[in-house]
Amino acid sequence: MPEAYIVDAVRTPVGRRGGGLSGVHPADLGAHVLKALVERSGVDPAAVEDVVFGCLDTVGPQAGDIARTAWLAAGLPEEVPGVTVDRQCGSSQQAVHFAAQGVLSGTQDLVVAGGTQNMSMIPIAFASRQAAEPLGLTEGPYAGSEGWRARYGDAPVNQFHGAQLIARKWGITRRDMEEFALRSHRRAIRAIDEGRFTRETVAYGDVRADEGPRRDTTLEKMAGLKPVVEGGTITAAVSSQVSDGAAAMLIASERAVAEHGLRPRARIHHLSVRGEDPIRMLSAPIPATAYALKKTGMSLDDIDLVEINEAFAPVVLAWLKETGADPERVNVNGGAIALGHPLGATGVKLMTTLLHELERTGGRYGLQTMCEGGGQANVTIIERL
Repeated sequence: MPEAYIVDAVRTPVGRRGGGLSGVHPADLGAHVLKALVERSGVDPAAVEDVVFGCLDTVGPQAGDIARTAWLAAGLPEEVPGVTVDRQCGSSQQAVHFAAQGVLSGTQDLVVAGGTQNMSMIPIAFASRQAAEPLGLTEGPYAGSEGWRARYGDAPVNQFHGAQLIARKWGITRRDMEEFALRSHRRAIRAIDEGRFTRETVAYGDVRADEGPRRDTTLEKMAGLKPVVEGGTITAAVSSQVSDGAAAMLIASERAVAEHGLRPRARIHHLSVRGEDPIRMLSAPIPATAYALKKTGMSLDDIDLVEINEAFAPVVLAWLKETGADPERVNVNGGAIALGHPLGATGVKLMTTLLHELERTGGRYGLQTMCEGGGQANVTIIERL
């Protein structure tokens, strides 16, 4: 049975909206981690067979197959191609899946997976508005579809509505969410102060650490914020932060490891993706995790660490309720509420953190999952070597 190995993984610090990375071209963010990945791994860049990058809202500086643009902007060989993936928030986690599948199939030996996103420069959903307005179309990818309306009616399709539905279905209070958000900030600050992210990050200019965590946040401050939707309980405090950043990892076959003298740090143990209710949208990590564990014959007791993207606090809290997972193994260094969520880059960013934390703690298996637009969720299980 072929194996797919993670040889190395790096990320930029995550910049906050309007912060130190906000003016950096997203291709240059991607180029920065690609150069660092090549240097750290010692791989011959001409031997790379493809570059698979996640990115959303691919207009303006993010258009034109940014995977290819970032590779070329890094000064790397022109003969290496690139392809850009959009599975919404899970885009770069899906990039890892495509890269690993190429290796597992035996058709490729060295593939780079990654992602880049500058949300300060290109706001979320900006692309769909820009494409629709000149054509006189109703905003939104679902509006006007007779088939969609017949199946789902006129229910709002957006993340805030989905997060609110999850909070109601699983009985998650605003206080529950705010306590979770505060814990995310505290864990992230501890991780920064203890240098846990030092090995995985490559500074970009003066930006040397994640900009998102708020040292002065309190439950009292969170309680004073207005809900995003009138009458709801979801506020900015319990939501992921608008962010800028990039991440990349090198996936290799056994043959490539031997031929290029590479040192694998982990192997891809499992990868899968599942779908669920697209209106509730963000609860798919629950059935996706159950599916992955069934496929592998594993239980959560076998998993040392979990990274589940904190798109909104109720996403993780509902997952914890359904799975019965130990919260002390989940997002141990904080999550997107504190550290940010640079959409197309988040999947590889989380996996980079998962890999390094497994190495720091001596854990064996790490599971990563994240909610995605359209009611989807990827699950990846990696094994530290």
